[in-house]
Amino acid sequence: MLFLSVSLFSVHAQNSIPDTIGTDMGPLIVVPVEHASLVLKVKGLIIYADPANPDNFRGMGSPDIILVTDIHGDHFDLKTIDAVKNVHTILIVPQVVADKLPPQDKEHVVVMKNGDQTGESGITINAIPMYNLPESPTAMHTKGRGNGYVLTIGGKRIYLSGDTQGIPEMRSLKNIDVAFVCMNLPYTMDIKEAADAVLAFKPRIVYPYHYRGNNGLSDIKAFKALVEAADPNIDVRLRNWYPAK
Repeated sequence: MLFLSVSLFSVHAQNSIPDTIGTDMGPLIVVPVEHASLVLKVKGLIIYADPANPDNFRGMGSPDIILVTDIHGDHFDLKTIDAVKNVHTILIVPQVVADKLPPQDKEHVVVMKNGDQTGESGITINAIPMYNLPESPTAMHTKGRGNGYVLTIGGKRIYLSGDTQGIPEMRSLKNIDVAFVCMNLPYTMDIKEAADAVLAFKPRIVYPYHYRGNNGLSDIKAFKALVEAADPNIDVRLRNWYPAK
């Protein structure tokens, strides 16, 4: 069963209100951070996704796992990784990111390509494609370079889109409980394409994230209206991924 509650999980100065989702491992705490960054915590395990800006992670706890989706600075920020990691932190990254890591990080890195699967600390991580359409060698996000991720945590499947459009691999996802879906032009897709893709794979809960583009913030309220009008069983949760500084 999925449910929403306010957690006492310590958060940074942005005062993000975490969501709590029930899993077989216990409560999964979901903390929006900023843009592509978020924190997941379950049974003492702390996962950072695309951490950027060390100040955003004060009070979050040191991560056991850091997921990085791509090489761009809003996803891969070595300064932040160095600031937040500990000696046991595992970095889950695509090859293009691994190539940029310093030698001291190499023994703590798991390099994943699209289609790979790994297990860490009782969870399963699958790397899936993320890319622009139409496919082009000059696209901002080319197929095979970066990873979206599907995490299986206590029987719940959590999808992190990374930078992508509504690609066939997204649309064909099955049994996704929670999805974090990007929507920002010109880097990924507009809200209509995002809504259409979400309606194809039907996650139980979807969070619009990564929605700042060249013309400001995408209209996530309109995205929510599009999705819920077509399928009211999908719970679109709007959270503040761009708090005032």
